[in-house]
Amino acid sequence: MSNDEIFAAAYREHYWAVSRYVARRLDGRAGDVEEVVAEVFTVAWRRRADLPSSPLPWLYGVARNCLANAVRGHGRRRRLVDRLGNDHTAHGRHITAGPEAETPGAWVHEALARLSPADQEVLRLTVWEELGVDEVAVALGCGRRAAAMRLHRARRRLRTEIDRVRPATVADTHRVKGVGHG
Repeated sequence: MSNDEIFAAAYREHYWAVSRYVARRLDGRAGDVEEVVAEVFTVAWRRRADLPSSPLPWLYGVARNCLANAVRGHGRRRRLVDRLGNDHTAHGRHITAGPEAETPGAWVHEALARLSPADQEVLRLTVWEELGVDEVAVALGCGRRAAAMRLHRARRRLRTEIDRVRPATVADTHRVKGVGHG
C-alpha cells in the first residue's frame, strides 16, 4: 500500500474520532473544531510516510499540538481585541444558573477542571478516547512507564479533588444508606 493509500485509510477510519477528541477540548465550538481537525490531517498528509500502523494515538498527539497552537492563537487574538477596546463579551451580561439548574454530576466536571491541563489530558485520553497505557504514551510522546505514572498520579489527584468538591448531600446520602442497612 502506498503512503497516499495509508493516509486515505487513516483519514476515513479516524476522522470522526479525531473530530470528537478536538470538539471535547474546545467545548464544541464548531468553526474552531473544523479548523483544528483540518490542521491535524494536513500535518498527517505532510508526514504520511511517518504514519504508524495504528495511527489513532499518533493523530491524537498531533491534535494535542494543533490544539495548543489554536489556544495560543486565540489568546493572542483575545488580547489584541482587549487592547483595542472592542471586547463585546465584556459588555454583555453573564447570568449564572441557580443550583437547581445544575446538571447531575457537575461536581465531577468541576473536580476535573481543577486539575492541571496535563492531568486532564491523560485522564481524557484514557476515559474519553478509551486508549490503553501504550497508546496514551504514543499520544503524549513519552514512554509507557511515564504514561502509566502520569495516569496513576492524575487519578489520585482527581480523587482528592472529587472529595474536595463533592456536594455534602452525596456524602450524607451514602452515610444514611449505610446506617439504614446496618
